[in-house]
Amino acid sequence: MSSQHYSTIDPYKFCQIIPNADGSITRKCSPPCTVATPYPDDHDHHTLFLSKDVPINQSNNTWVRIFLPRQVVDDSLSSSTKLPLIIHFHGGGFINLSPATSAIHEFCSHIAAEIPCIIVSVEYRLAPEHRLPAAYDDAMEVLQWIKSTGQEEEEWLGKYADFSCCYLMGDSAGGNIAYHAGLRATQIDNLLPLKIRGLILNQPFFGEVERTESELRSLNDPFLPLCVNDMIWELSLPVGADRDHEYCNPMVGNGGPKIAAMGWRVSVNGGKKDALIERQIELVKMMKVKGVKVVSRFGEGGHNPAENPSEYNAFIASIKAFVLSESELE
Repeated sequence: MSSQHYSTIDPYKFCQIIPNADGSITRKCSPPCTVATPYPDDHDHHTLFLSKDVPINQSNNTWVRIFLPRQVVDDSLSSSTKLPLIIHFHGGGFINLSPATSAIHEFCSHIAAEIPCIIVSVEYRLAPEHRLPAAYDDAMEVLQWIKSTGQEEEEWLGKYADFSCCYLMGDSAGGNIAYHAGLRATQIDNLLPLKIRGLILNQPFFGEVERTESELRSLNDPFLPLCVNDMIWELSLPVGADRDHEYCNPMVGNGGPKIAAMGWRVSVNGGKKDALIERQIELVKMMKVKGVKVVSRFGEGGHNPAENPSEYNAFIASIKAFVLSESELE
């Protein structure tokens, strides 16, 4: 599909970043952040979760924010109850945001309280200072940390997490990271006691040199204009790689059969007005053809389901149903 595309949008101004001569970027905008709250407030019974930050690799400045439903601390659940473990990768186009970003903190806390489950939200290194596969490396380091020492050193994990019921979840660029971390995990002989059950990919960020119709329509999209999409890949992929690189294009490589061979389930959530909706539909079709057990849900909204409360609630409910059910397959 070839076409000429013209836009008056400056992708760097749109994202409020400035490219530097050394290949780094200056991020002009700092989204609001929320501090972790590891201790329950006995006077505030409306707080549904606790959170704490734990360092992973100090030389890389990577860490995780763990979210724990308060009800397990208050003994609302049996002391022997173990909760599903979700390892979460935030969005932000590989170049921005963190688990402390308020919107991401609120999303993870909502999921943790609603399912209920324990969430480990990963602070990975950002591009372009650390191009892919740095984020994938950081994701795997967290998995290895949980396998080797996390359940012993971190009380919340050791006491409350069901390591045999683990899911990798990501949003947008984080969905890409969850997918590739999953592929890497299929090549590890033994992650026990950690047992991955599946992937939860929320509007996963993928691409290809050839455009889809929905991408062509996104030339001046208010959330993800086509030029911003392209800029993100230019900043994130290895130097010299194009959008047909395996990190960007899931049709390259052998991902589907690897996931199918593990017996994992995969949930793909998207919005019909999202510029990347056709990429997500292609991903679902590819995995089904390869024998992967896939649940897909494409709502009526755009890139951000939180803009519509009813759509957001349905989105959260679909994640809960997927995690708590082994049988809800299309």
